[in-house]
Amino acid sequence: MENFRKVRSEEAPAGGGAEGGGPGSGPFADLAPGAVHMRVKEGSKIRNLMAFATASMAQPATRAIVFSGCGRATTKTVTCAEILKRRLAGLHQVTRLRYRSVREVWQSLPPGSTPGQTPGEPAASLSVLKNVPGLAILLSKDALDPRQPGYQPPNPHPGPSSQSTAPTSKRSLGEPRAGEGSAKRSQPEPGEDRTA
Repeated sequence: MENFRKVRSEEAPAGGGAEGGGPGSGPFADLAPGAVHMRVKEGSKIRNLMAFATASMAQPATRAIVFSGCGRATTKTVTCAEILKRRLAGLHQVTRLRYRSVREVWQSLPPGSTPGQTPGEPAASLSVLKNVPGLAILLSKDALDPRQPGYQPPNPHPGPSSQSTAPTSKRSLGEPRAGEGSAKRSQPEPGEDRTA
């Protein structure tokens, strides 16, 4: 591919299927019309996405929000959903995974820059079809059907951290733990004989 450059990338028509849908249809067909759809891109700033999402969900009329992203934006999509779940307690979640077909068109470099190509020869093009994973996460203030695949109930312990905060004592590397005997061997004093 070093002799080609990418000309364009376009979403290929979907081949049907339950979750495939076209570009206009999402994986959650039965959403209320007031639901907010956040399309997360690879270059999106999380703080900008979260500011808008938090402000939208603070309005009483907004009952649901969908974060969707594909390819390299899937991790950022999950991060946004997890941050919002921690900020707003009691959100029900449904996660859907789907694949989008993306067609990339590549064109050969101009004549002269490619060894073995004659100057009068037309530029060759190459079309590549990729299946890119996509993720859509629905967060709702209202209860959802728990039998749906990908359903997660609200977190029963809201707060910044759900991990137990057991007190830990600080000790240096060489010290034994509480209740343990000294596992260190005693060092001989200088001039002491240990052949006994």
